[in-house]
Amino acid sequence: MPNLSVTIGQTSIAGIKPENEDFLGSYIPSQETDDAAQLESKGITVAIADGMSGSDGGKEASQVSVSQFLSDYYGTPESWTVKQAATKILTALNTWLYSQGQQKYGTAKGMVTTFSAVVIKSQTAHLFHVGDSRIYRLRGKDLVQLTRDHRVWITNDRDYLSRAMGIDTHLEIDYRATAVQEGDIYLLTTDGIHDFVGDKEIQEILETHKNNPQKASDSLVKAATANECDDNISAQVLRVDYLPEPDKTEFYEQLTQLPFPPDLKAGNVIDGYKILRELNASSRSQVYLAEDTLSEKVNGLPRKVVIKTPSVNFEDDPSYIDLFLHEEWVAKRLQSPHLIKVCGMDRKRTFLYSVVEYVQGQSLKQWMSDNPKPTLIQVRGTVDQIARGLRAMHRLEMIHQDLKPDNILLDEFNTLKIIDFGSTKIAGLAEIKSVVEHNEIVGTANYSAPEYFKGESGTNRSDIYSLGVIAYETLTGKLPYGEISAERASKKKFNYVSARQYNPMVPDWIDACLRKAVHPNPEKRYGLLSEFLSDFSKPNQALLDRNNSQPLLERNPLAFWRGVAFIQLIIILLLVFKFIL
Repeated sequence: MPNLSVTIGQTSIAGIKPENEDFLGSYIPSQETDDAAQLESKGITVAIADGMSGSDGGKEASQVSVSQFLSDYYGTPESWTVKQAATKILTALNTWLYSQGQQKYGTAKGMVTTFSAVVIKSQTAHLFHVGDSRIYRLRGKDLVQLTRDHRVWITNDRDYLSRAMGIDTHLEIDYRATAVQEGDIYLLTTDGIHDFVGDKEIQEILETHKNNPQKASDSLVKAATANECDDNISAQVLRVDYLPEPDKTEFYEQLTQLPFPPDLKAGNVIDGYKILRELNASSRSQVYLAEDTLSEKVNGLPRKVVIKTPSVNFEDDPSYIDLFLHEEWVAKRLQSPHLIKVCGMDRKRTFLYSVVEYVQGQSLKQWMSDNPKPTLIQVRGTVDQIARGLRAMHRLEMIHQDLKPDNILLDEFNTLKIIDFGSTKIAGLAEIKSVVEHNEIVGTANYSAPEYFKGESGTNRSDIYSLGVIAYETLTGKLPYGEISAERASKKKFNYVSARQYNPMVPDWIDACLRKAVHPNPEKRYGLLSEFLSDFSKPNQALLDRNNSQPLLERNPLAFWRGVAFIQLIIILLLVFKFIL
């Protein structure tokens, strides 16, 4: 199976100027080192920058922008999208350039540069652009400029940059994602090239030297020099040689390098884990309590862990195996006291299974059953802890997608921990083309946001919906929309039933908060967990006023129809009474 492969040529000279304020660079993760995994998770990057004329620190600005971008990008979480990672880095770089320009040179033009970059990940090119450097693409005989110049012309021979790195505290970045094809050639230039070499000549040079990107970049620089360029001259030429085309057979073999474990019984030992007893079993997996006989003892006793093994019923199902491995991948990258921790990374495994910490306690579902009338303070503490775990996931662009009371554990110290990351959506991995498709609804219908049943993608608002349902159920013992069947959910009418109907002790402002959290339309829900927590902790009068201004039919459909029925009954009784008289 071919990996993503490109050939890069790059040339930069000062030209007739005393020093070169352009800077360019690229990074291709090596397939022979520990960076090999980054070739898939992060991709290949090229970047170019042009220090602004008249900027005292233009040269330093261009060098720092390119070098730091290339370095920092590969240090961002694998779960982040390319856009998220690059935007955060460039925003931070812009702030640093602006402050340094003020400190060193006392002006907003102290350290200013243009910046353009291409990140090729899987089968997509991600473009980032600020200023008047450019990105072109040659596909076959078609040369296209993919960026627009942030340049304002005052007269025919006078202009200025309308956007650049380091010129202002606010940075507006042009972003574009476009599909890549094998043989595509991407060209990055500073204005020393494209102001002196026309598009037709650029295309001729690229076509002539399409098999030698380095010769193409050298020729472009020579052409600009021959055309009497009076600026620094820089060009990068990237040719896409191979794109990763997932092969189902090879991918499946990779998934099944480890065999499924046999049925385990108490006393069995697997890779140093001694099985104590079975905790749970279903058609999809088995969960066991075990002792880790190879790790240091805790209080003189072996550390207890939980082992999850896949069901042999799915031994030939790549989708199932992919999700099983996916759960551990997620857990390894999460750090929060409110998220279950993965174990067992200290030894080689002989079978396919996962190991997580053992939480001595009960599920939130069981706690809710044992505590049918919790105080508002207890519910608020529950929601706050769950939100803390979700926030740690959302910061890494992960959406849990299967949040429910059964997937939340309460330990002996009353700490809540979210478990089961098999359905978690990871933005960064979603950008990688995969042969394994998961089309089924991933969560449990009663707690899944309505958009899932319409085939839409989940967002952090979807997790907020699930948290809102849990909060509602903890307060009332009921569900805001009743029991939901996955088969009929796409046609269900989501009419909110006031929490006060089931529990009159619930304040109006809490009910208004819950109504918004579980709104069927994600755009009308809370956008951030912090907003939900704020309204769940103290009254939001504006929200309460909006809620009260709604017609009774929308606020409380059941109460509305009960009122209608009561009025009809009165009318009927009056008619009967009149008839009798």
